Amino acid sequence: MEKRRCCILFNQPGDGALADELDVVEQVEFVEQHLNELGIYVCRKGITSSFMKEVEELKNEKPDFVFNLVESIDNKGELNYFVPALLNLYRIPYSGNPLEAIFTTTSKILTYKILVASGIDNPRSYLPSQQHLLIPGKKYIVKPIWEDGSLGITGDSVFNYTGALYDRLKALDDTHWFIQDYIDGREFNISVLAGENGPQIMPPAEILFNNFTDDMPKIVDFKAKWEMEAFEYVNTPRDFPGDALDPALKEKLLSIALKCWDIFGLKGYARVDLRTDEDNTPYVIEINANPCIAPESGFVAATKQAELEFKEVLARIIADLNNT
Repeated sequence: MEKRRCCILFNQPGDGALADELDVVEQVEFVEQHLNELGIYVCRKGITSSFMKEVEELKNEKPDFVFNLVESIDNKGELNYFVPALLNLYRIPYSGNPLEAIFTTTSKILTYKILVASGIDNPRSYLPSQQHLLIPGKKYIVKPIWEDGSLGITGDSVFNYTGALYDRLKALDDTHWFIQDYIDGREFNISVLAGENGPQIMPPAEILFNNFTDDMPKIVDFKAKWEMEAFEYVNTPRDFPGDALDPALKEKLLSIALKCWDIFGLKGYARVDLRTDEDNTPYVIEINANPCIAPESGFVAATKQAELEFKEVLARIIADLNNT
């Protein structure tokens, strides 16, 4: 039997790329290794600002399917949905989430609106031009609308609103930035994997904030994700609480993750990030439709906790292809 042929698409890191952008290369190597073990022939294609031509070339190359690892184009997250859009156009099957899910979840503002309309708790969101709606004495966090990997988020992103105009907000535009209520509580990552009988929830992971002082915001900022020598990185380990996790809270977290899977039309694999307040109410803070699947990533760690080999994980993702 002839081997199936797969082309791995990924965002080609540019010159001087930072750790968050270089991470995709590790993902490509990891996925390629295990696709080969599944008996699949693999080629690679880096996607750049010439993405329209690069994806069009696949028409002639005719892979059986594409494994889509494109997280951004030219390091701009708001362009990532163009890849599944073009794959749809050329009717090339591809892994992971479809165009609609990639677009709506990449836009944190669209995600917020859909969650609110669906009755799922989400920190209230505002645009910078809506600063007058903020409540004095309350804490908020400023985030980029289109970026993942904590790009643009630092310890200074959390602020206490005093009622006076906040100069930093005046400098931000509504197309790329938004403000959220800051949920000062625990943080959980819920990984979801497609399966023969529907989506399967992986064991819940909790991000711990060890040795953080009261004046330090407990967030997973850019340093916590990418700067290995930083205090924030060292003191935010991932933990799998297992049976130590309150059963009622666990049920809430899993139920919300499954609802998000259905509401956003997710496929293949995804991760839902949540924070809980003092009443143990979970709030969805992000839906990641293309989570990192490097060897040390949170998603892969969760599949290991579920005792799944990565070959099986890939096989299940491929079985849930977008067949256009």
